[in-house]
Amino acid sequence: MNLAANGVHIKAPRPRAVMLSKRANVFYLERARVIQVDDRLVYLTDTGANIEKMFNIPDKNTAFLLLGKGTSITDAAMRKLAESNVMVGFCGSGGSPLFAGMDITFLPPQDEYRPTEYMQAWMQKWLDETQRLALAKAFLHARMEWTLERWDAQGLVIPDSQLQSFESAIHSGSTTNDLLAAEAVWAKRLYAILAKHHGMDFTREEGKRSKSTTEDQANAFLDHGNYIAYGYAATALHGLGIPFALPVLHGKTRRGALVFDVADLIKDGLVMPLAFKHGKKASKDNAFRAELIELAQSLKVLDFLMSFLVESARKSV
Repeated sequence: MNLAANGVHIKAPRPRAVMLSKRANVFYLERARVIQVDDRLVYLTDTGANIEKMFNIPDKNTAFLLLGKGTSITDAAMRKLAESNVMVGFCGSGGSPLFAGMDITFLPPQDEYRPTEYMQAWMQKWLDETQRLALAKAFLHARMEWTLERWDAQGLVIPDSQLQSFESAIHSGSTTNDLLAAEAVWAKRLYAILAKHHGMDFTREEGKRSKSTTEDQANAFLDHGNYIAYGYAATALHGLGIPFALPVLHGKTRRGALVFDVADLIKDGLVMPLAFKHGKKASKDNAFRAELIELAQSLKVLDFLMSFLVESARKSV
């Protein structure tokens, strides 16, 4: 409360939330308690010490929150996160696997004030097989272009022959299965380039949960980074009011599959190079995570995803 000159108490205005696409913060917490203190959202470390440290969570400028091993949250804190339109996901140690209570990947704020225009436009395309296939091809083209730009910036070379092969496969694909096969070949070749660059004998093994070798480290960071990418994707979709259950490529029977489609736009260019880099160095999880989130913010990942989705929903096929 503020005190005016005439002695009347005036309630201080509540801070306005930062536009979703511009939010700077992503949090991953382990062994912590998330609570509300007065009008602040905070987390307390849970180390067993007599006095635990308390840290603020700037909820109005946070895109999503991952709660890992040994973490708890109060109902008041969840309510405040929902008011600030913050996604929450519960996950295992190191950010994966992601445990879902709702919508497969994240717990979205259950407010009703979401735009409907993008959902309606998306649904019209999704129900038409020809338009849905065209959307899937647009996703793969955008994925390839964004990846190429990010790899060029890091001095990583994707051979022209590989780019041409992927582009040709996208163009000629007549079914979703054709496109999924092309995507699998593309990803496998990218893994091979990065493995050679870092001197690894690499095979992709999701969820292996081992860190005994540099290859295992890279696999673990890929898992961890991918779940952060899912967070950005879920946040973008929720912000635009597009349901997670309308995929164009993956999991026609999985309710959250569109999250995976959208995350794939950024995984190759954002997550993959950093996972190999930190795997080679045997970095700590928090070092990998910090660089990934900082890079995502500098590249304006949420802006890119939301702009792409808006354009895709509106574009005539």
